[in-house]
Amino acid sequence: MREIVLDTETTGFEPDDGDRIVEIGAVELLNHVPTGRTYHQYINPQRSMPKEAFEVHGLGDEFLRDKPLFVDIAQAFVDFIGEATLVIHNAAFDMKFLNAELGWVKRPLLPMDRALDTLAIARRRFPGSPASLDALCRRFGIDNSNRTLHGALLDSEILAEVYLELIGGRQPDFALATDPSDQSRGETGSTWRARPRPTPLSSRLTEAEAAAHSAFIAELGDDAFWKKA
Repeated sequence: MREIVLDTETTGFEPDDGDRIVEIGAVELLNHVPTGRTYHQYINPQRSMPKEAFEVHGLGDEFLRDKPLFVDIAQAFVDFIGEATLVIHNAAFDMKFLNAELGWVKRPLLPMDRALDTLAIARRRFPGSPASLDALCRRFGIDNSNRTLHGALLDSEILAEVYLELIGGRQPDFALATDPSDQSRGETGSTWRARPRPTPLSSRLTEAEAAAHSAFIAELGDDAFWKKA
C-alpha cells in the first residue's frame, strides 16, 4: 500500500480570494514504512506575500521570485503522488488549495476521498484534547525542535511520524514491508518477529484516564473478569 504524507504552505486561507500555494512537501510511505523518497518544491505565487503568512513560514517575495510557477511543476507533482492515498493534517485546507491550483492550469482535480485527514483521526482518538501537529508531537514524544517556522517538507516528515503513531505505532507493518528475498539481514519477511524495545516506552495513560477506567471497572461488580485476572 502506497501513501503520500503531504503538506503545503500558502499565502493565506482562501484561493477564491487570490491566495496561492508557495511550497509543497511530501513523503512516500510503502506499507506504512518511509521509503526515503520525498517531493519538495517552492512555487512563485505571482503575488505579494502578506505579512501574516510570512510570519508563519518565512517565505518572502524576494525568495520566491525566481521559483517556478505551479503550471511548470504540476506534472512532476502529479507523477510523484500517483494514485496513492494522501495523508494530510487538516486535509480540507490543503486539498482546497491543490484543487484550485490544478483547476487553474486545466488539470483533473483530486477527489476528496483520496485524502486521509490525520486531524480528524486525532480528534476521534483524543476527544477534547489539542490536535495540532505540535500537540501531537508532544503527546507521542516526537522531536519537532527544528520546527521554528512552518515548512512543508519538514512538516510532512513530522506528520509521517505522527500518522504512524496514530494508527498504532511507528512502522506497524514492518514485517510486511520486508523483502522476503533479502537474506542479508538473516531473517525473511515470513520469520521476522518483533524484539523487545531496549528502553520501554513511558506510559501514555493519564491520571484522569486511569481514574475513569478504575471507576468503570468498579461499576461492573465483583464478577468482572478484570477483578479475577
